[in-house]
Amino acid sequence: MSDADILFERYGSLGLVTLNRPGALNALTHAMALALEGQLDAWRADASIAAVAIRGAGDKAFCAGGDIRALYEAGRPGGDRGAANFQFYADEYRVNTKIKTYPKPYVALMDGIVMGGGVGVSIHGSRRIAGDRTLFAMPETGIGLFPDVGGTFFLPRMPGQTGMFAGLTGARFKTADAVAAGVCDTYVESARHAALIEALAAIEPGSGAPAALDEAIAALATLAPGETPVADARPMIDRFFAGDSVEQILDALDADGGDWAAGQAALIRSKSPTCTRIAFRQIREGAKLGFEDCMRLEYRLARFCMMQPDFYEGVRAVIIDKDNAPKWSPATLAEADDAHVAPGFAPLGRDELVL
Repeated sequence: MSDADILFERYGSLGLVTLNRPGALNALTHAMALALEGQLDAWRADASIAAVAIRGAGDKAFCAGGDIRALYEAGRPGGDRGAANFQFYADEYRVNTKIKTYPKPYVALMDGIVMGGGVGVSIHGSRRIAGDRTLFAMPETGIGLFPDVGGTFFLPRMPGQTGMFAGLTGARFKTADAVAAGVCDTYVESARHAALIEALAAIEPGSGAPAALDEAIAALATLAPGETPVADARPMIDRFFAGDSVEQILDALDADGGDWAAGQAALIRSKSPTCTRIAFRQIREGAKLGFEDCMRLEYRLARFCMMQPDFYEGVRAVIIDKDNAPKWSPATLAEADDAHVAPGFAPLGRDELVL
């Protein structure tokens, strides 16, 4: 990792993090995740730091995901496959958990693309701010993965069935939809984010910091602009995506006969059947689990997916060769049945994630 890949600044009473790989859409590397964890520990113990804020460099992305190409290169050779990547997932999920339980306000300025690993270092913060360019999505099933970094916890807690919809289709939530779905708490114009950082930096440390922080955000927040196609589709989403299996969801979409339903069914069918099956089960199970148990489950699933062909084929098709024509194995949902994915949900014994 270059020292410039992630920047840490003390700005008044604010600990400011900048994900600084704009040419790579601020993709999160293993080294960046470890550096963030270490700095959060230091600021947690520093009484002069009232809050932490995290942002992305450039005007395109907060963070478009983990460094998928690096995971692909590390995991594909030989029979060992994804074992080389197990440590990355363990460390990333520990950072996600640290953010979720951080005792000081953690403000994520979620302007630009927010996907994959970028979701993990933002959505678990105590304050999530949308900007003009916010574009949130969980597209993992399209590259042979599942909606992780805490998706098991937050997706089933989104309004109605919007979390299941997001996890199975990879739908994109722009600014107004991100706020409506609770992905972001509020909207502050991108041009005012610098002023927001100034205001946060002036907050006095201590027990009054959270209230002062909320006042500073409220003073700059306005109604989120833009269209809300996801919110507008809520009646259909809640009806079609409430099924007890992926097959039931697809049957309901097929039976509707409308263009919107047909489009969603086609999206689901284009994804990895294995990972679509996993995503459905993890979201349903996650509704009944606490956060840390969700992260332990995700670690089991990450290890499973790293040993499957779909991740390497999905990354090849979307990122390496860019032909967007993955050949999934198994190729159908009927083949990628409950028995096929069950090992991914099984306890790991002494290899379980330690948080």
